[in-house]
Amino acid sequence: MKKLLVFLITFVSISFVYAQQRYVFVDTEYILSNTPEYQLAQDALNNLAKDYQEEIDLKFAEVKELKSQMESEEVFLSPEMREKRIKNIKEKEYQVQKLQQLYFGANGELYKKRQSLIQPVQEKIYQAVEELARTGNYGMVIDQAAAPVILWSQPKYDKSDKIIEMMLGKGVKIED
Repeated sequence: MKKLLVFLITFVSISFVYAQQRYVFVDTEYILSNTPEYQLAQDALNNLAKDYQEEIDLKFAEVKELKSQMESEEVFLSPEMREKRIKNIKEKEYQVQKLQQLYFGANGELYKKRQSLIQPVQEKIYQAVEELARTGNYGMVIDQAAAPVILWSQPKYDKSDKIIEMMLGKGVKIED
């Protein structure tokens, strides 16, 4: 019985503390989609990815052409020449795969470029959210994009537009 009483008192106390905190939410996907810097960075990344993919496709087409050429001439090749061409084709294929990994791999050029272009925008969002929380005296700011379990909320608690205004330097009056 004592344990139950202690549990209930603790639960009520914690509930009371959390009830006193003010909270708002933001939607970082919405914020990013309405940020010109992010759109420019995304366009640059898309163009770079397209250029990389075109280069890789061209090199794979060359390898495919070499394979096709070897298949058509295979009956006329000596075993040594055949092995030499197969080795050459495999080497070129390996080089293209290596280039593909260099461009699109986990720590590839595209990833590094994404970090250098997108990270400053994300930092601006974080700074604006932090300023909003501090000046609005909010105990918690929830990212709706990262935590899509928010099924419903009152629009007055969505401060995404305020974050966009802050990032664009228009100044913001914090409202409840």
